[in-house]
Amino acid sequence: MQKIAPLLFVVTAFFPLISIASPETQVQSERELRTECAFEITGVRECLQQKERASEVVLKDAEKRVLDVLTKWDEDPKYSSQAKAKLIASNKAFGQYRDAQCAFASALGGGAIGNALEMGRLACVAELNGRRAFQLRDLVSDLPMK
Repeated sequence: MQKIAPLLFVVTAFFPLISIASPETQVQSERELRTECAFEITGVRECLQQKERASEVVLKDAEKRVLDVLTKWDEDPKYSSQAKAKLIASNKAFGQYRDAQCAFASALGGGAIGNALEMGRLACVAELNGRRAFQLRDLVSDLPMK
């Protein structure tokens, strides 16, 4: 029993840190993404490509979950339908914004070679997708369900 108590203490002492560091509550910035990938054996560009693809999956999942929540929302169906339509329009506008913003961020690389410019764009896309997914989940987190 004495061996279990210290282990239990360690698990319970660090449990709050685990929840704080979960991907749902923490969004990495472009700089943090590039720094993290700088030490990858596979290469910085490949690492950022993986992060960009992973952020796309996270964003699509968040969009789907929000639609599911809106379907189960304890509100008049008319308002649920309106919210769904506005979400779809917002998702489209976000994609356009993200592409334009990341093109701008990439342009700030100036005369850097194309690979460096692409790495900046990938980090930008990954960050904005993460922020959008967090924002979507947060917006519907306290809606009353049927």
